[in-house]
Amino acid sequence: MLVKWWVTAFQLTELFVSSLVHLSYGFYLFSTAVAGDVSQSVNNWIFKPKFEGNKEIKSSNDLPPIVLVHGIFGFGKGRLGGLSYFAGAEKRDDKVLVPDLGSLTSIYDRARGLFYYLKGGQVDYGEEHSKACGHSQFGRVYEQGHYPEWDEDHPIHFVGHSAGAQVVRVLHQMLADKAFKGYENTSENWILSITSLSGALNGTTRTYFDGMQPEDEKSIMPVSLLQLCRIGVVVYEWLDIPWMKDYYNFGFDHFSMTWRKVGIRGLLDYLLGNAGPFASGDWILPDLTIQGSIKLNRHLRTFPQTYYFSYATKHTTKVTGFAVPSGIQGIHPLLFIRVLQMSQWRHPQDVSPPYKGYRDEDWWDNDGALNTISMTHPRLPVEHPSCLVIKDSDCQPLQPGIWYYKIIEGDHILFVVNRERAGVQFDLIYDSIFERCRKHVLRKTTTLPNQVPPE
Repeated sequence: MLVKWWVTAFQLTELFVSSLVHLSYGFYLFSTAVAGDVSQSVNNWIFKPKFEGNKEIKSSNDLPPIVLVHGIFGFGKGRLGGLSYFAGAEKRDDKVLVPDLGSLTSIYDRARGLFYYLKGGQVDYGEEHSKACGHSQFGRVYEQGHYPEWDEDHPIHFVGHSAGAQVVRVLHQMLADKAFKGYENTSENWILSITSLSGALNGTTRTYFDGMQPEDEKSIMPVSLLQLCRIGVVVYEWLDIPWMKDYYNFGFDHFSMTWRKVGIRGLLDYLLGNAGPFASGDWILPDLTIQGSIKLNRHLRTFPQTYYFSYATKHTTKVTGFAVPSGIQGIHPLLFIRVLQMSQWRHPQDVSPPYKGYRDEDWWDNDGALNTISMTHPRLPVEHPSCLVIKDSDCQPLQPGIWYYKIIEGDHILFVVNRERAGVQFDLIYDSIFERCRKHVLRKTTTLPNQVPPE
């Protein structure tokens, strides 16, 4: 009995500390963004910058744009003031887009939103999906797409960080399946390359530490960090304070959770888990469990004409066969304890393993948010073609249809939000990503005998 009380006390203490650290980091980001906005406003008032016109990607002769897709709790251009999720990497090339897709929306909903962000029009989540998940079929309206000429002749490069990599893969499959009503000409060839940066390609054990039940991919533990997160998000969405929603958006507007629509009774329903995204499972965390990722991956292909490259991060090392954090120096304070936790992961013995051949030790190496095994290439439930890269010269030239991957020492947010943490390595990573994209401007085509080459 005493042992049980000690375990409960330890778990509550851990929850309190974890919540405090996360809230502190969130406040730090928010205050940094506000301070940056105030400073920029003062500078603009004093110096009055010259108007340069709208920066648009219009010419079909332009290089293909590079689209940077954020991960969980991330944000696109225009959110959090002048703060950049990709730490200003978008400024390294003239043709870069950074969409805002909602920080906690499901991978499916993000993929749908990403399509209309580029092509323009009103986001259509699909009738069947919308009814099953209990939200509106139609969402945000983009009066003008950010790259409306997007098609097979004007393909795009995508770079996804964390969950953003899986968003791009789902969108790629939707294009191949012609899943967008009114766009019957979509195909897998609309995408030239996919770069995964610490990408959540096979799920993460972190979801279970934070509160997802290992028994399935939807339920949340009654006392957990995710329960606190759920309550906070529900209240935030219900209050619907315009300036705050403009500044930061979780992406659940299509659920209509505001006090104007549902009142006090609706708020109670959401808090009790009887309605909304957390009841239906149409939010990001279920997609990031191992089971949820396997469910998604069953329908996702690696296409033979698309180039793939993945950067897998880890901040662990092996000591006598066990994984431990590789050091305190260089890791974000938010992630050190998380690296330690994940390196000690044990799947509950009373719960069936998520797949045949599962071993705990395969999932010990991690970067504080994702397991390294998950970031290299799609491997569950079926392993996709892949090639480990030690030196860049080992994979020249790249062949389409193969996931080339590098394993890099670093934590999960080393290459986002704060450029100074990664230093020179930040420049090297993004320079190599953009250079690789620019090398593959056009898809290679093979001219068969007696075939007239395209003009």
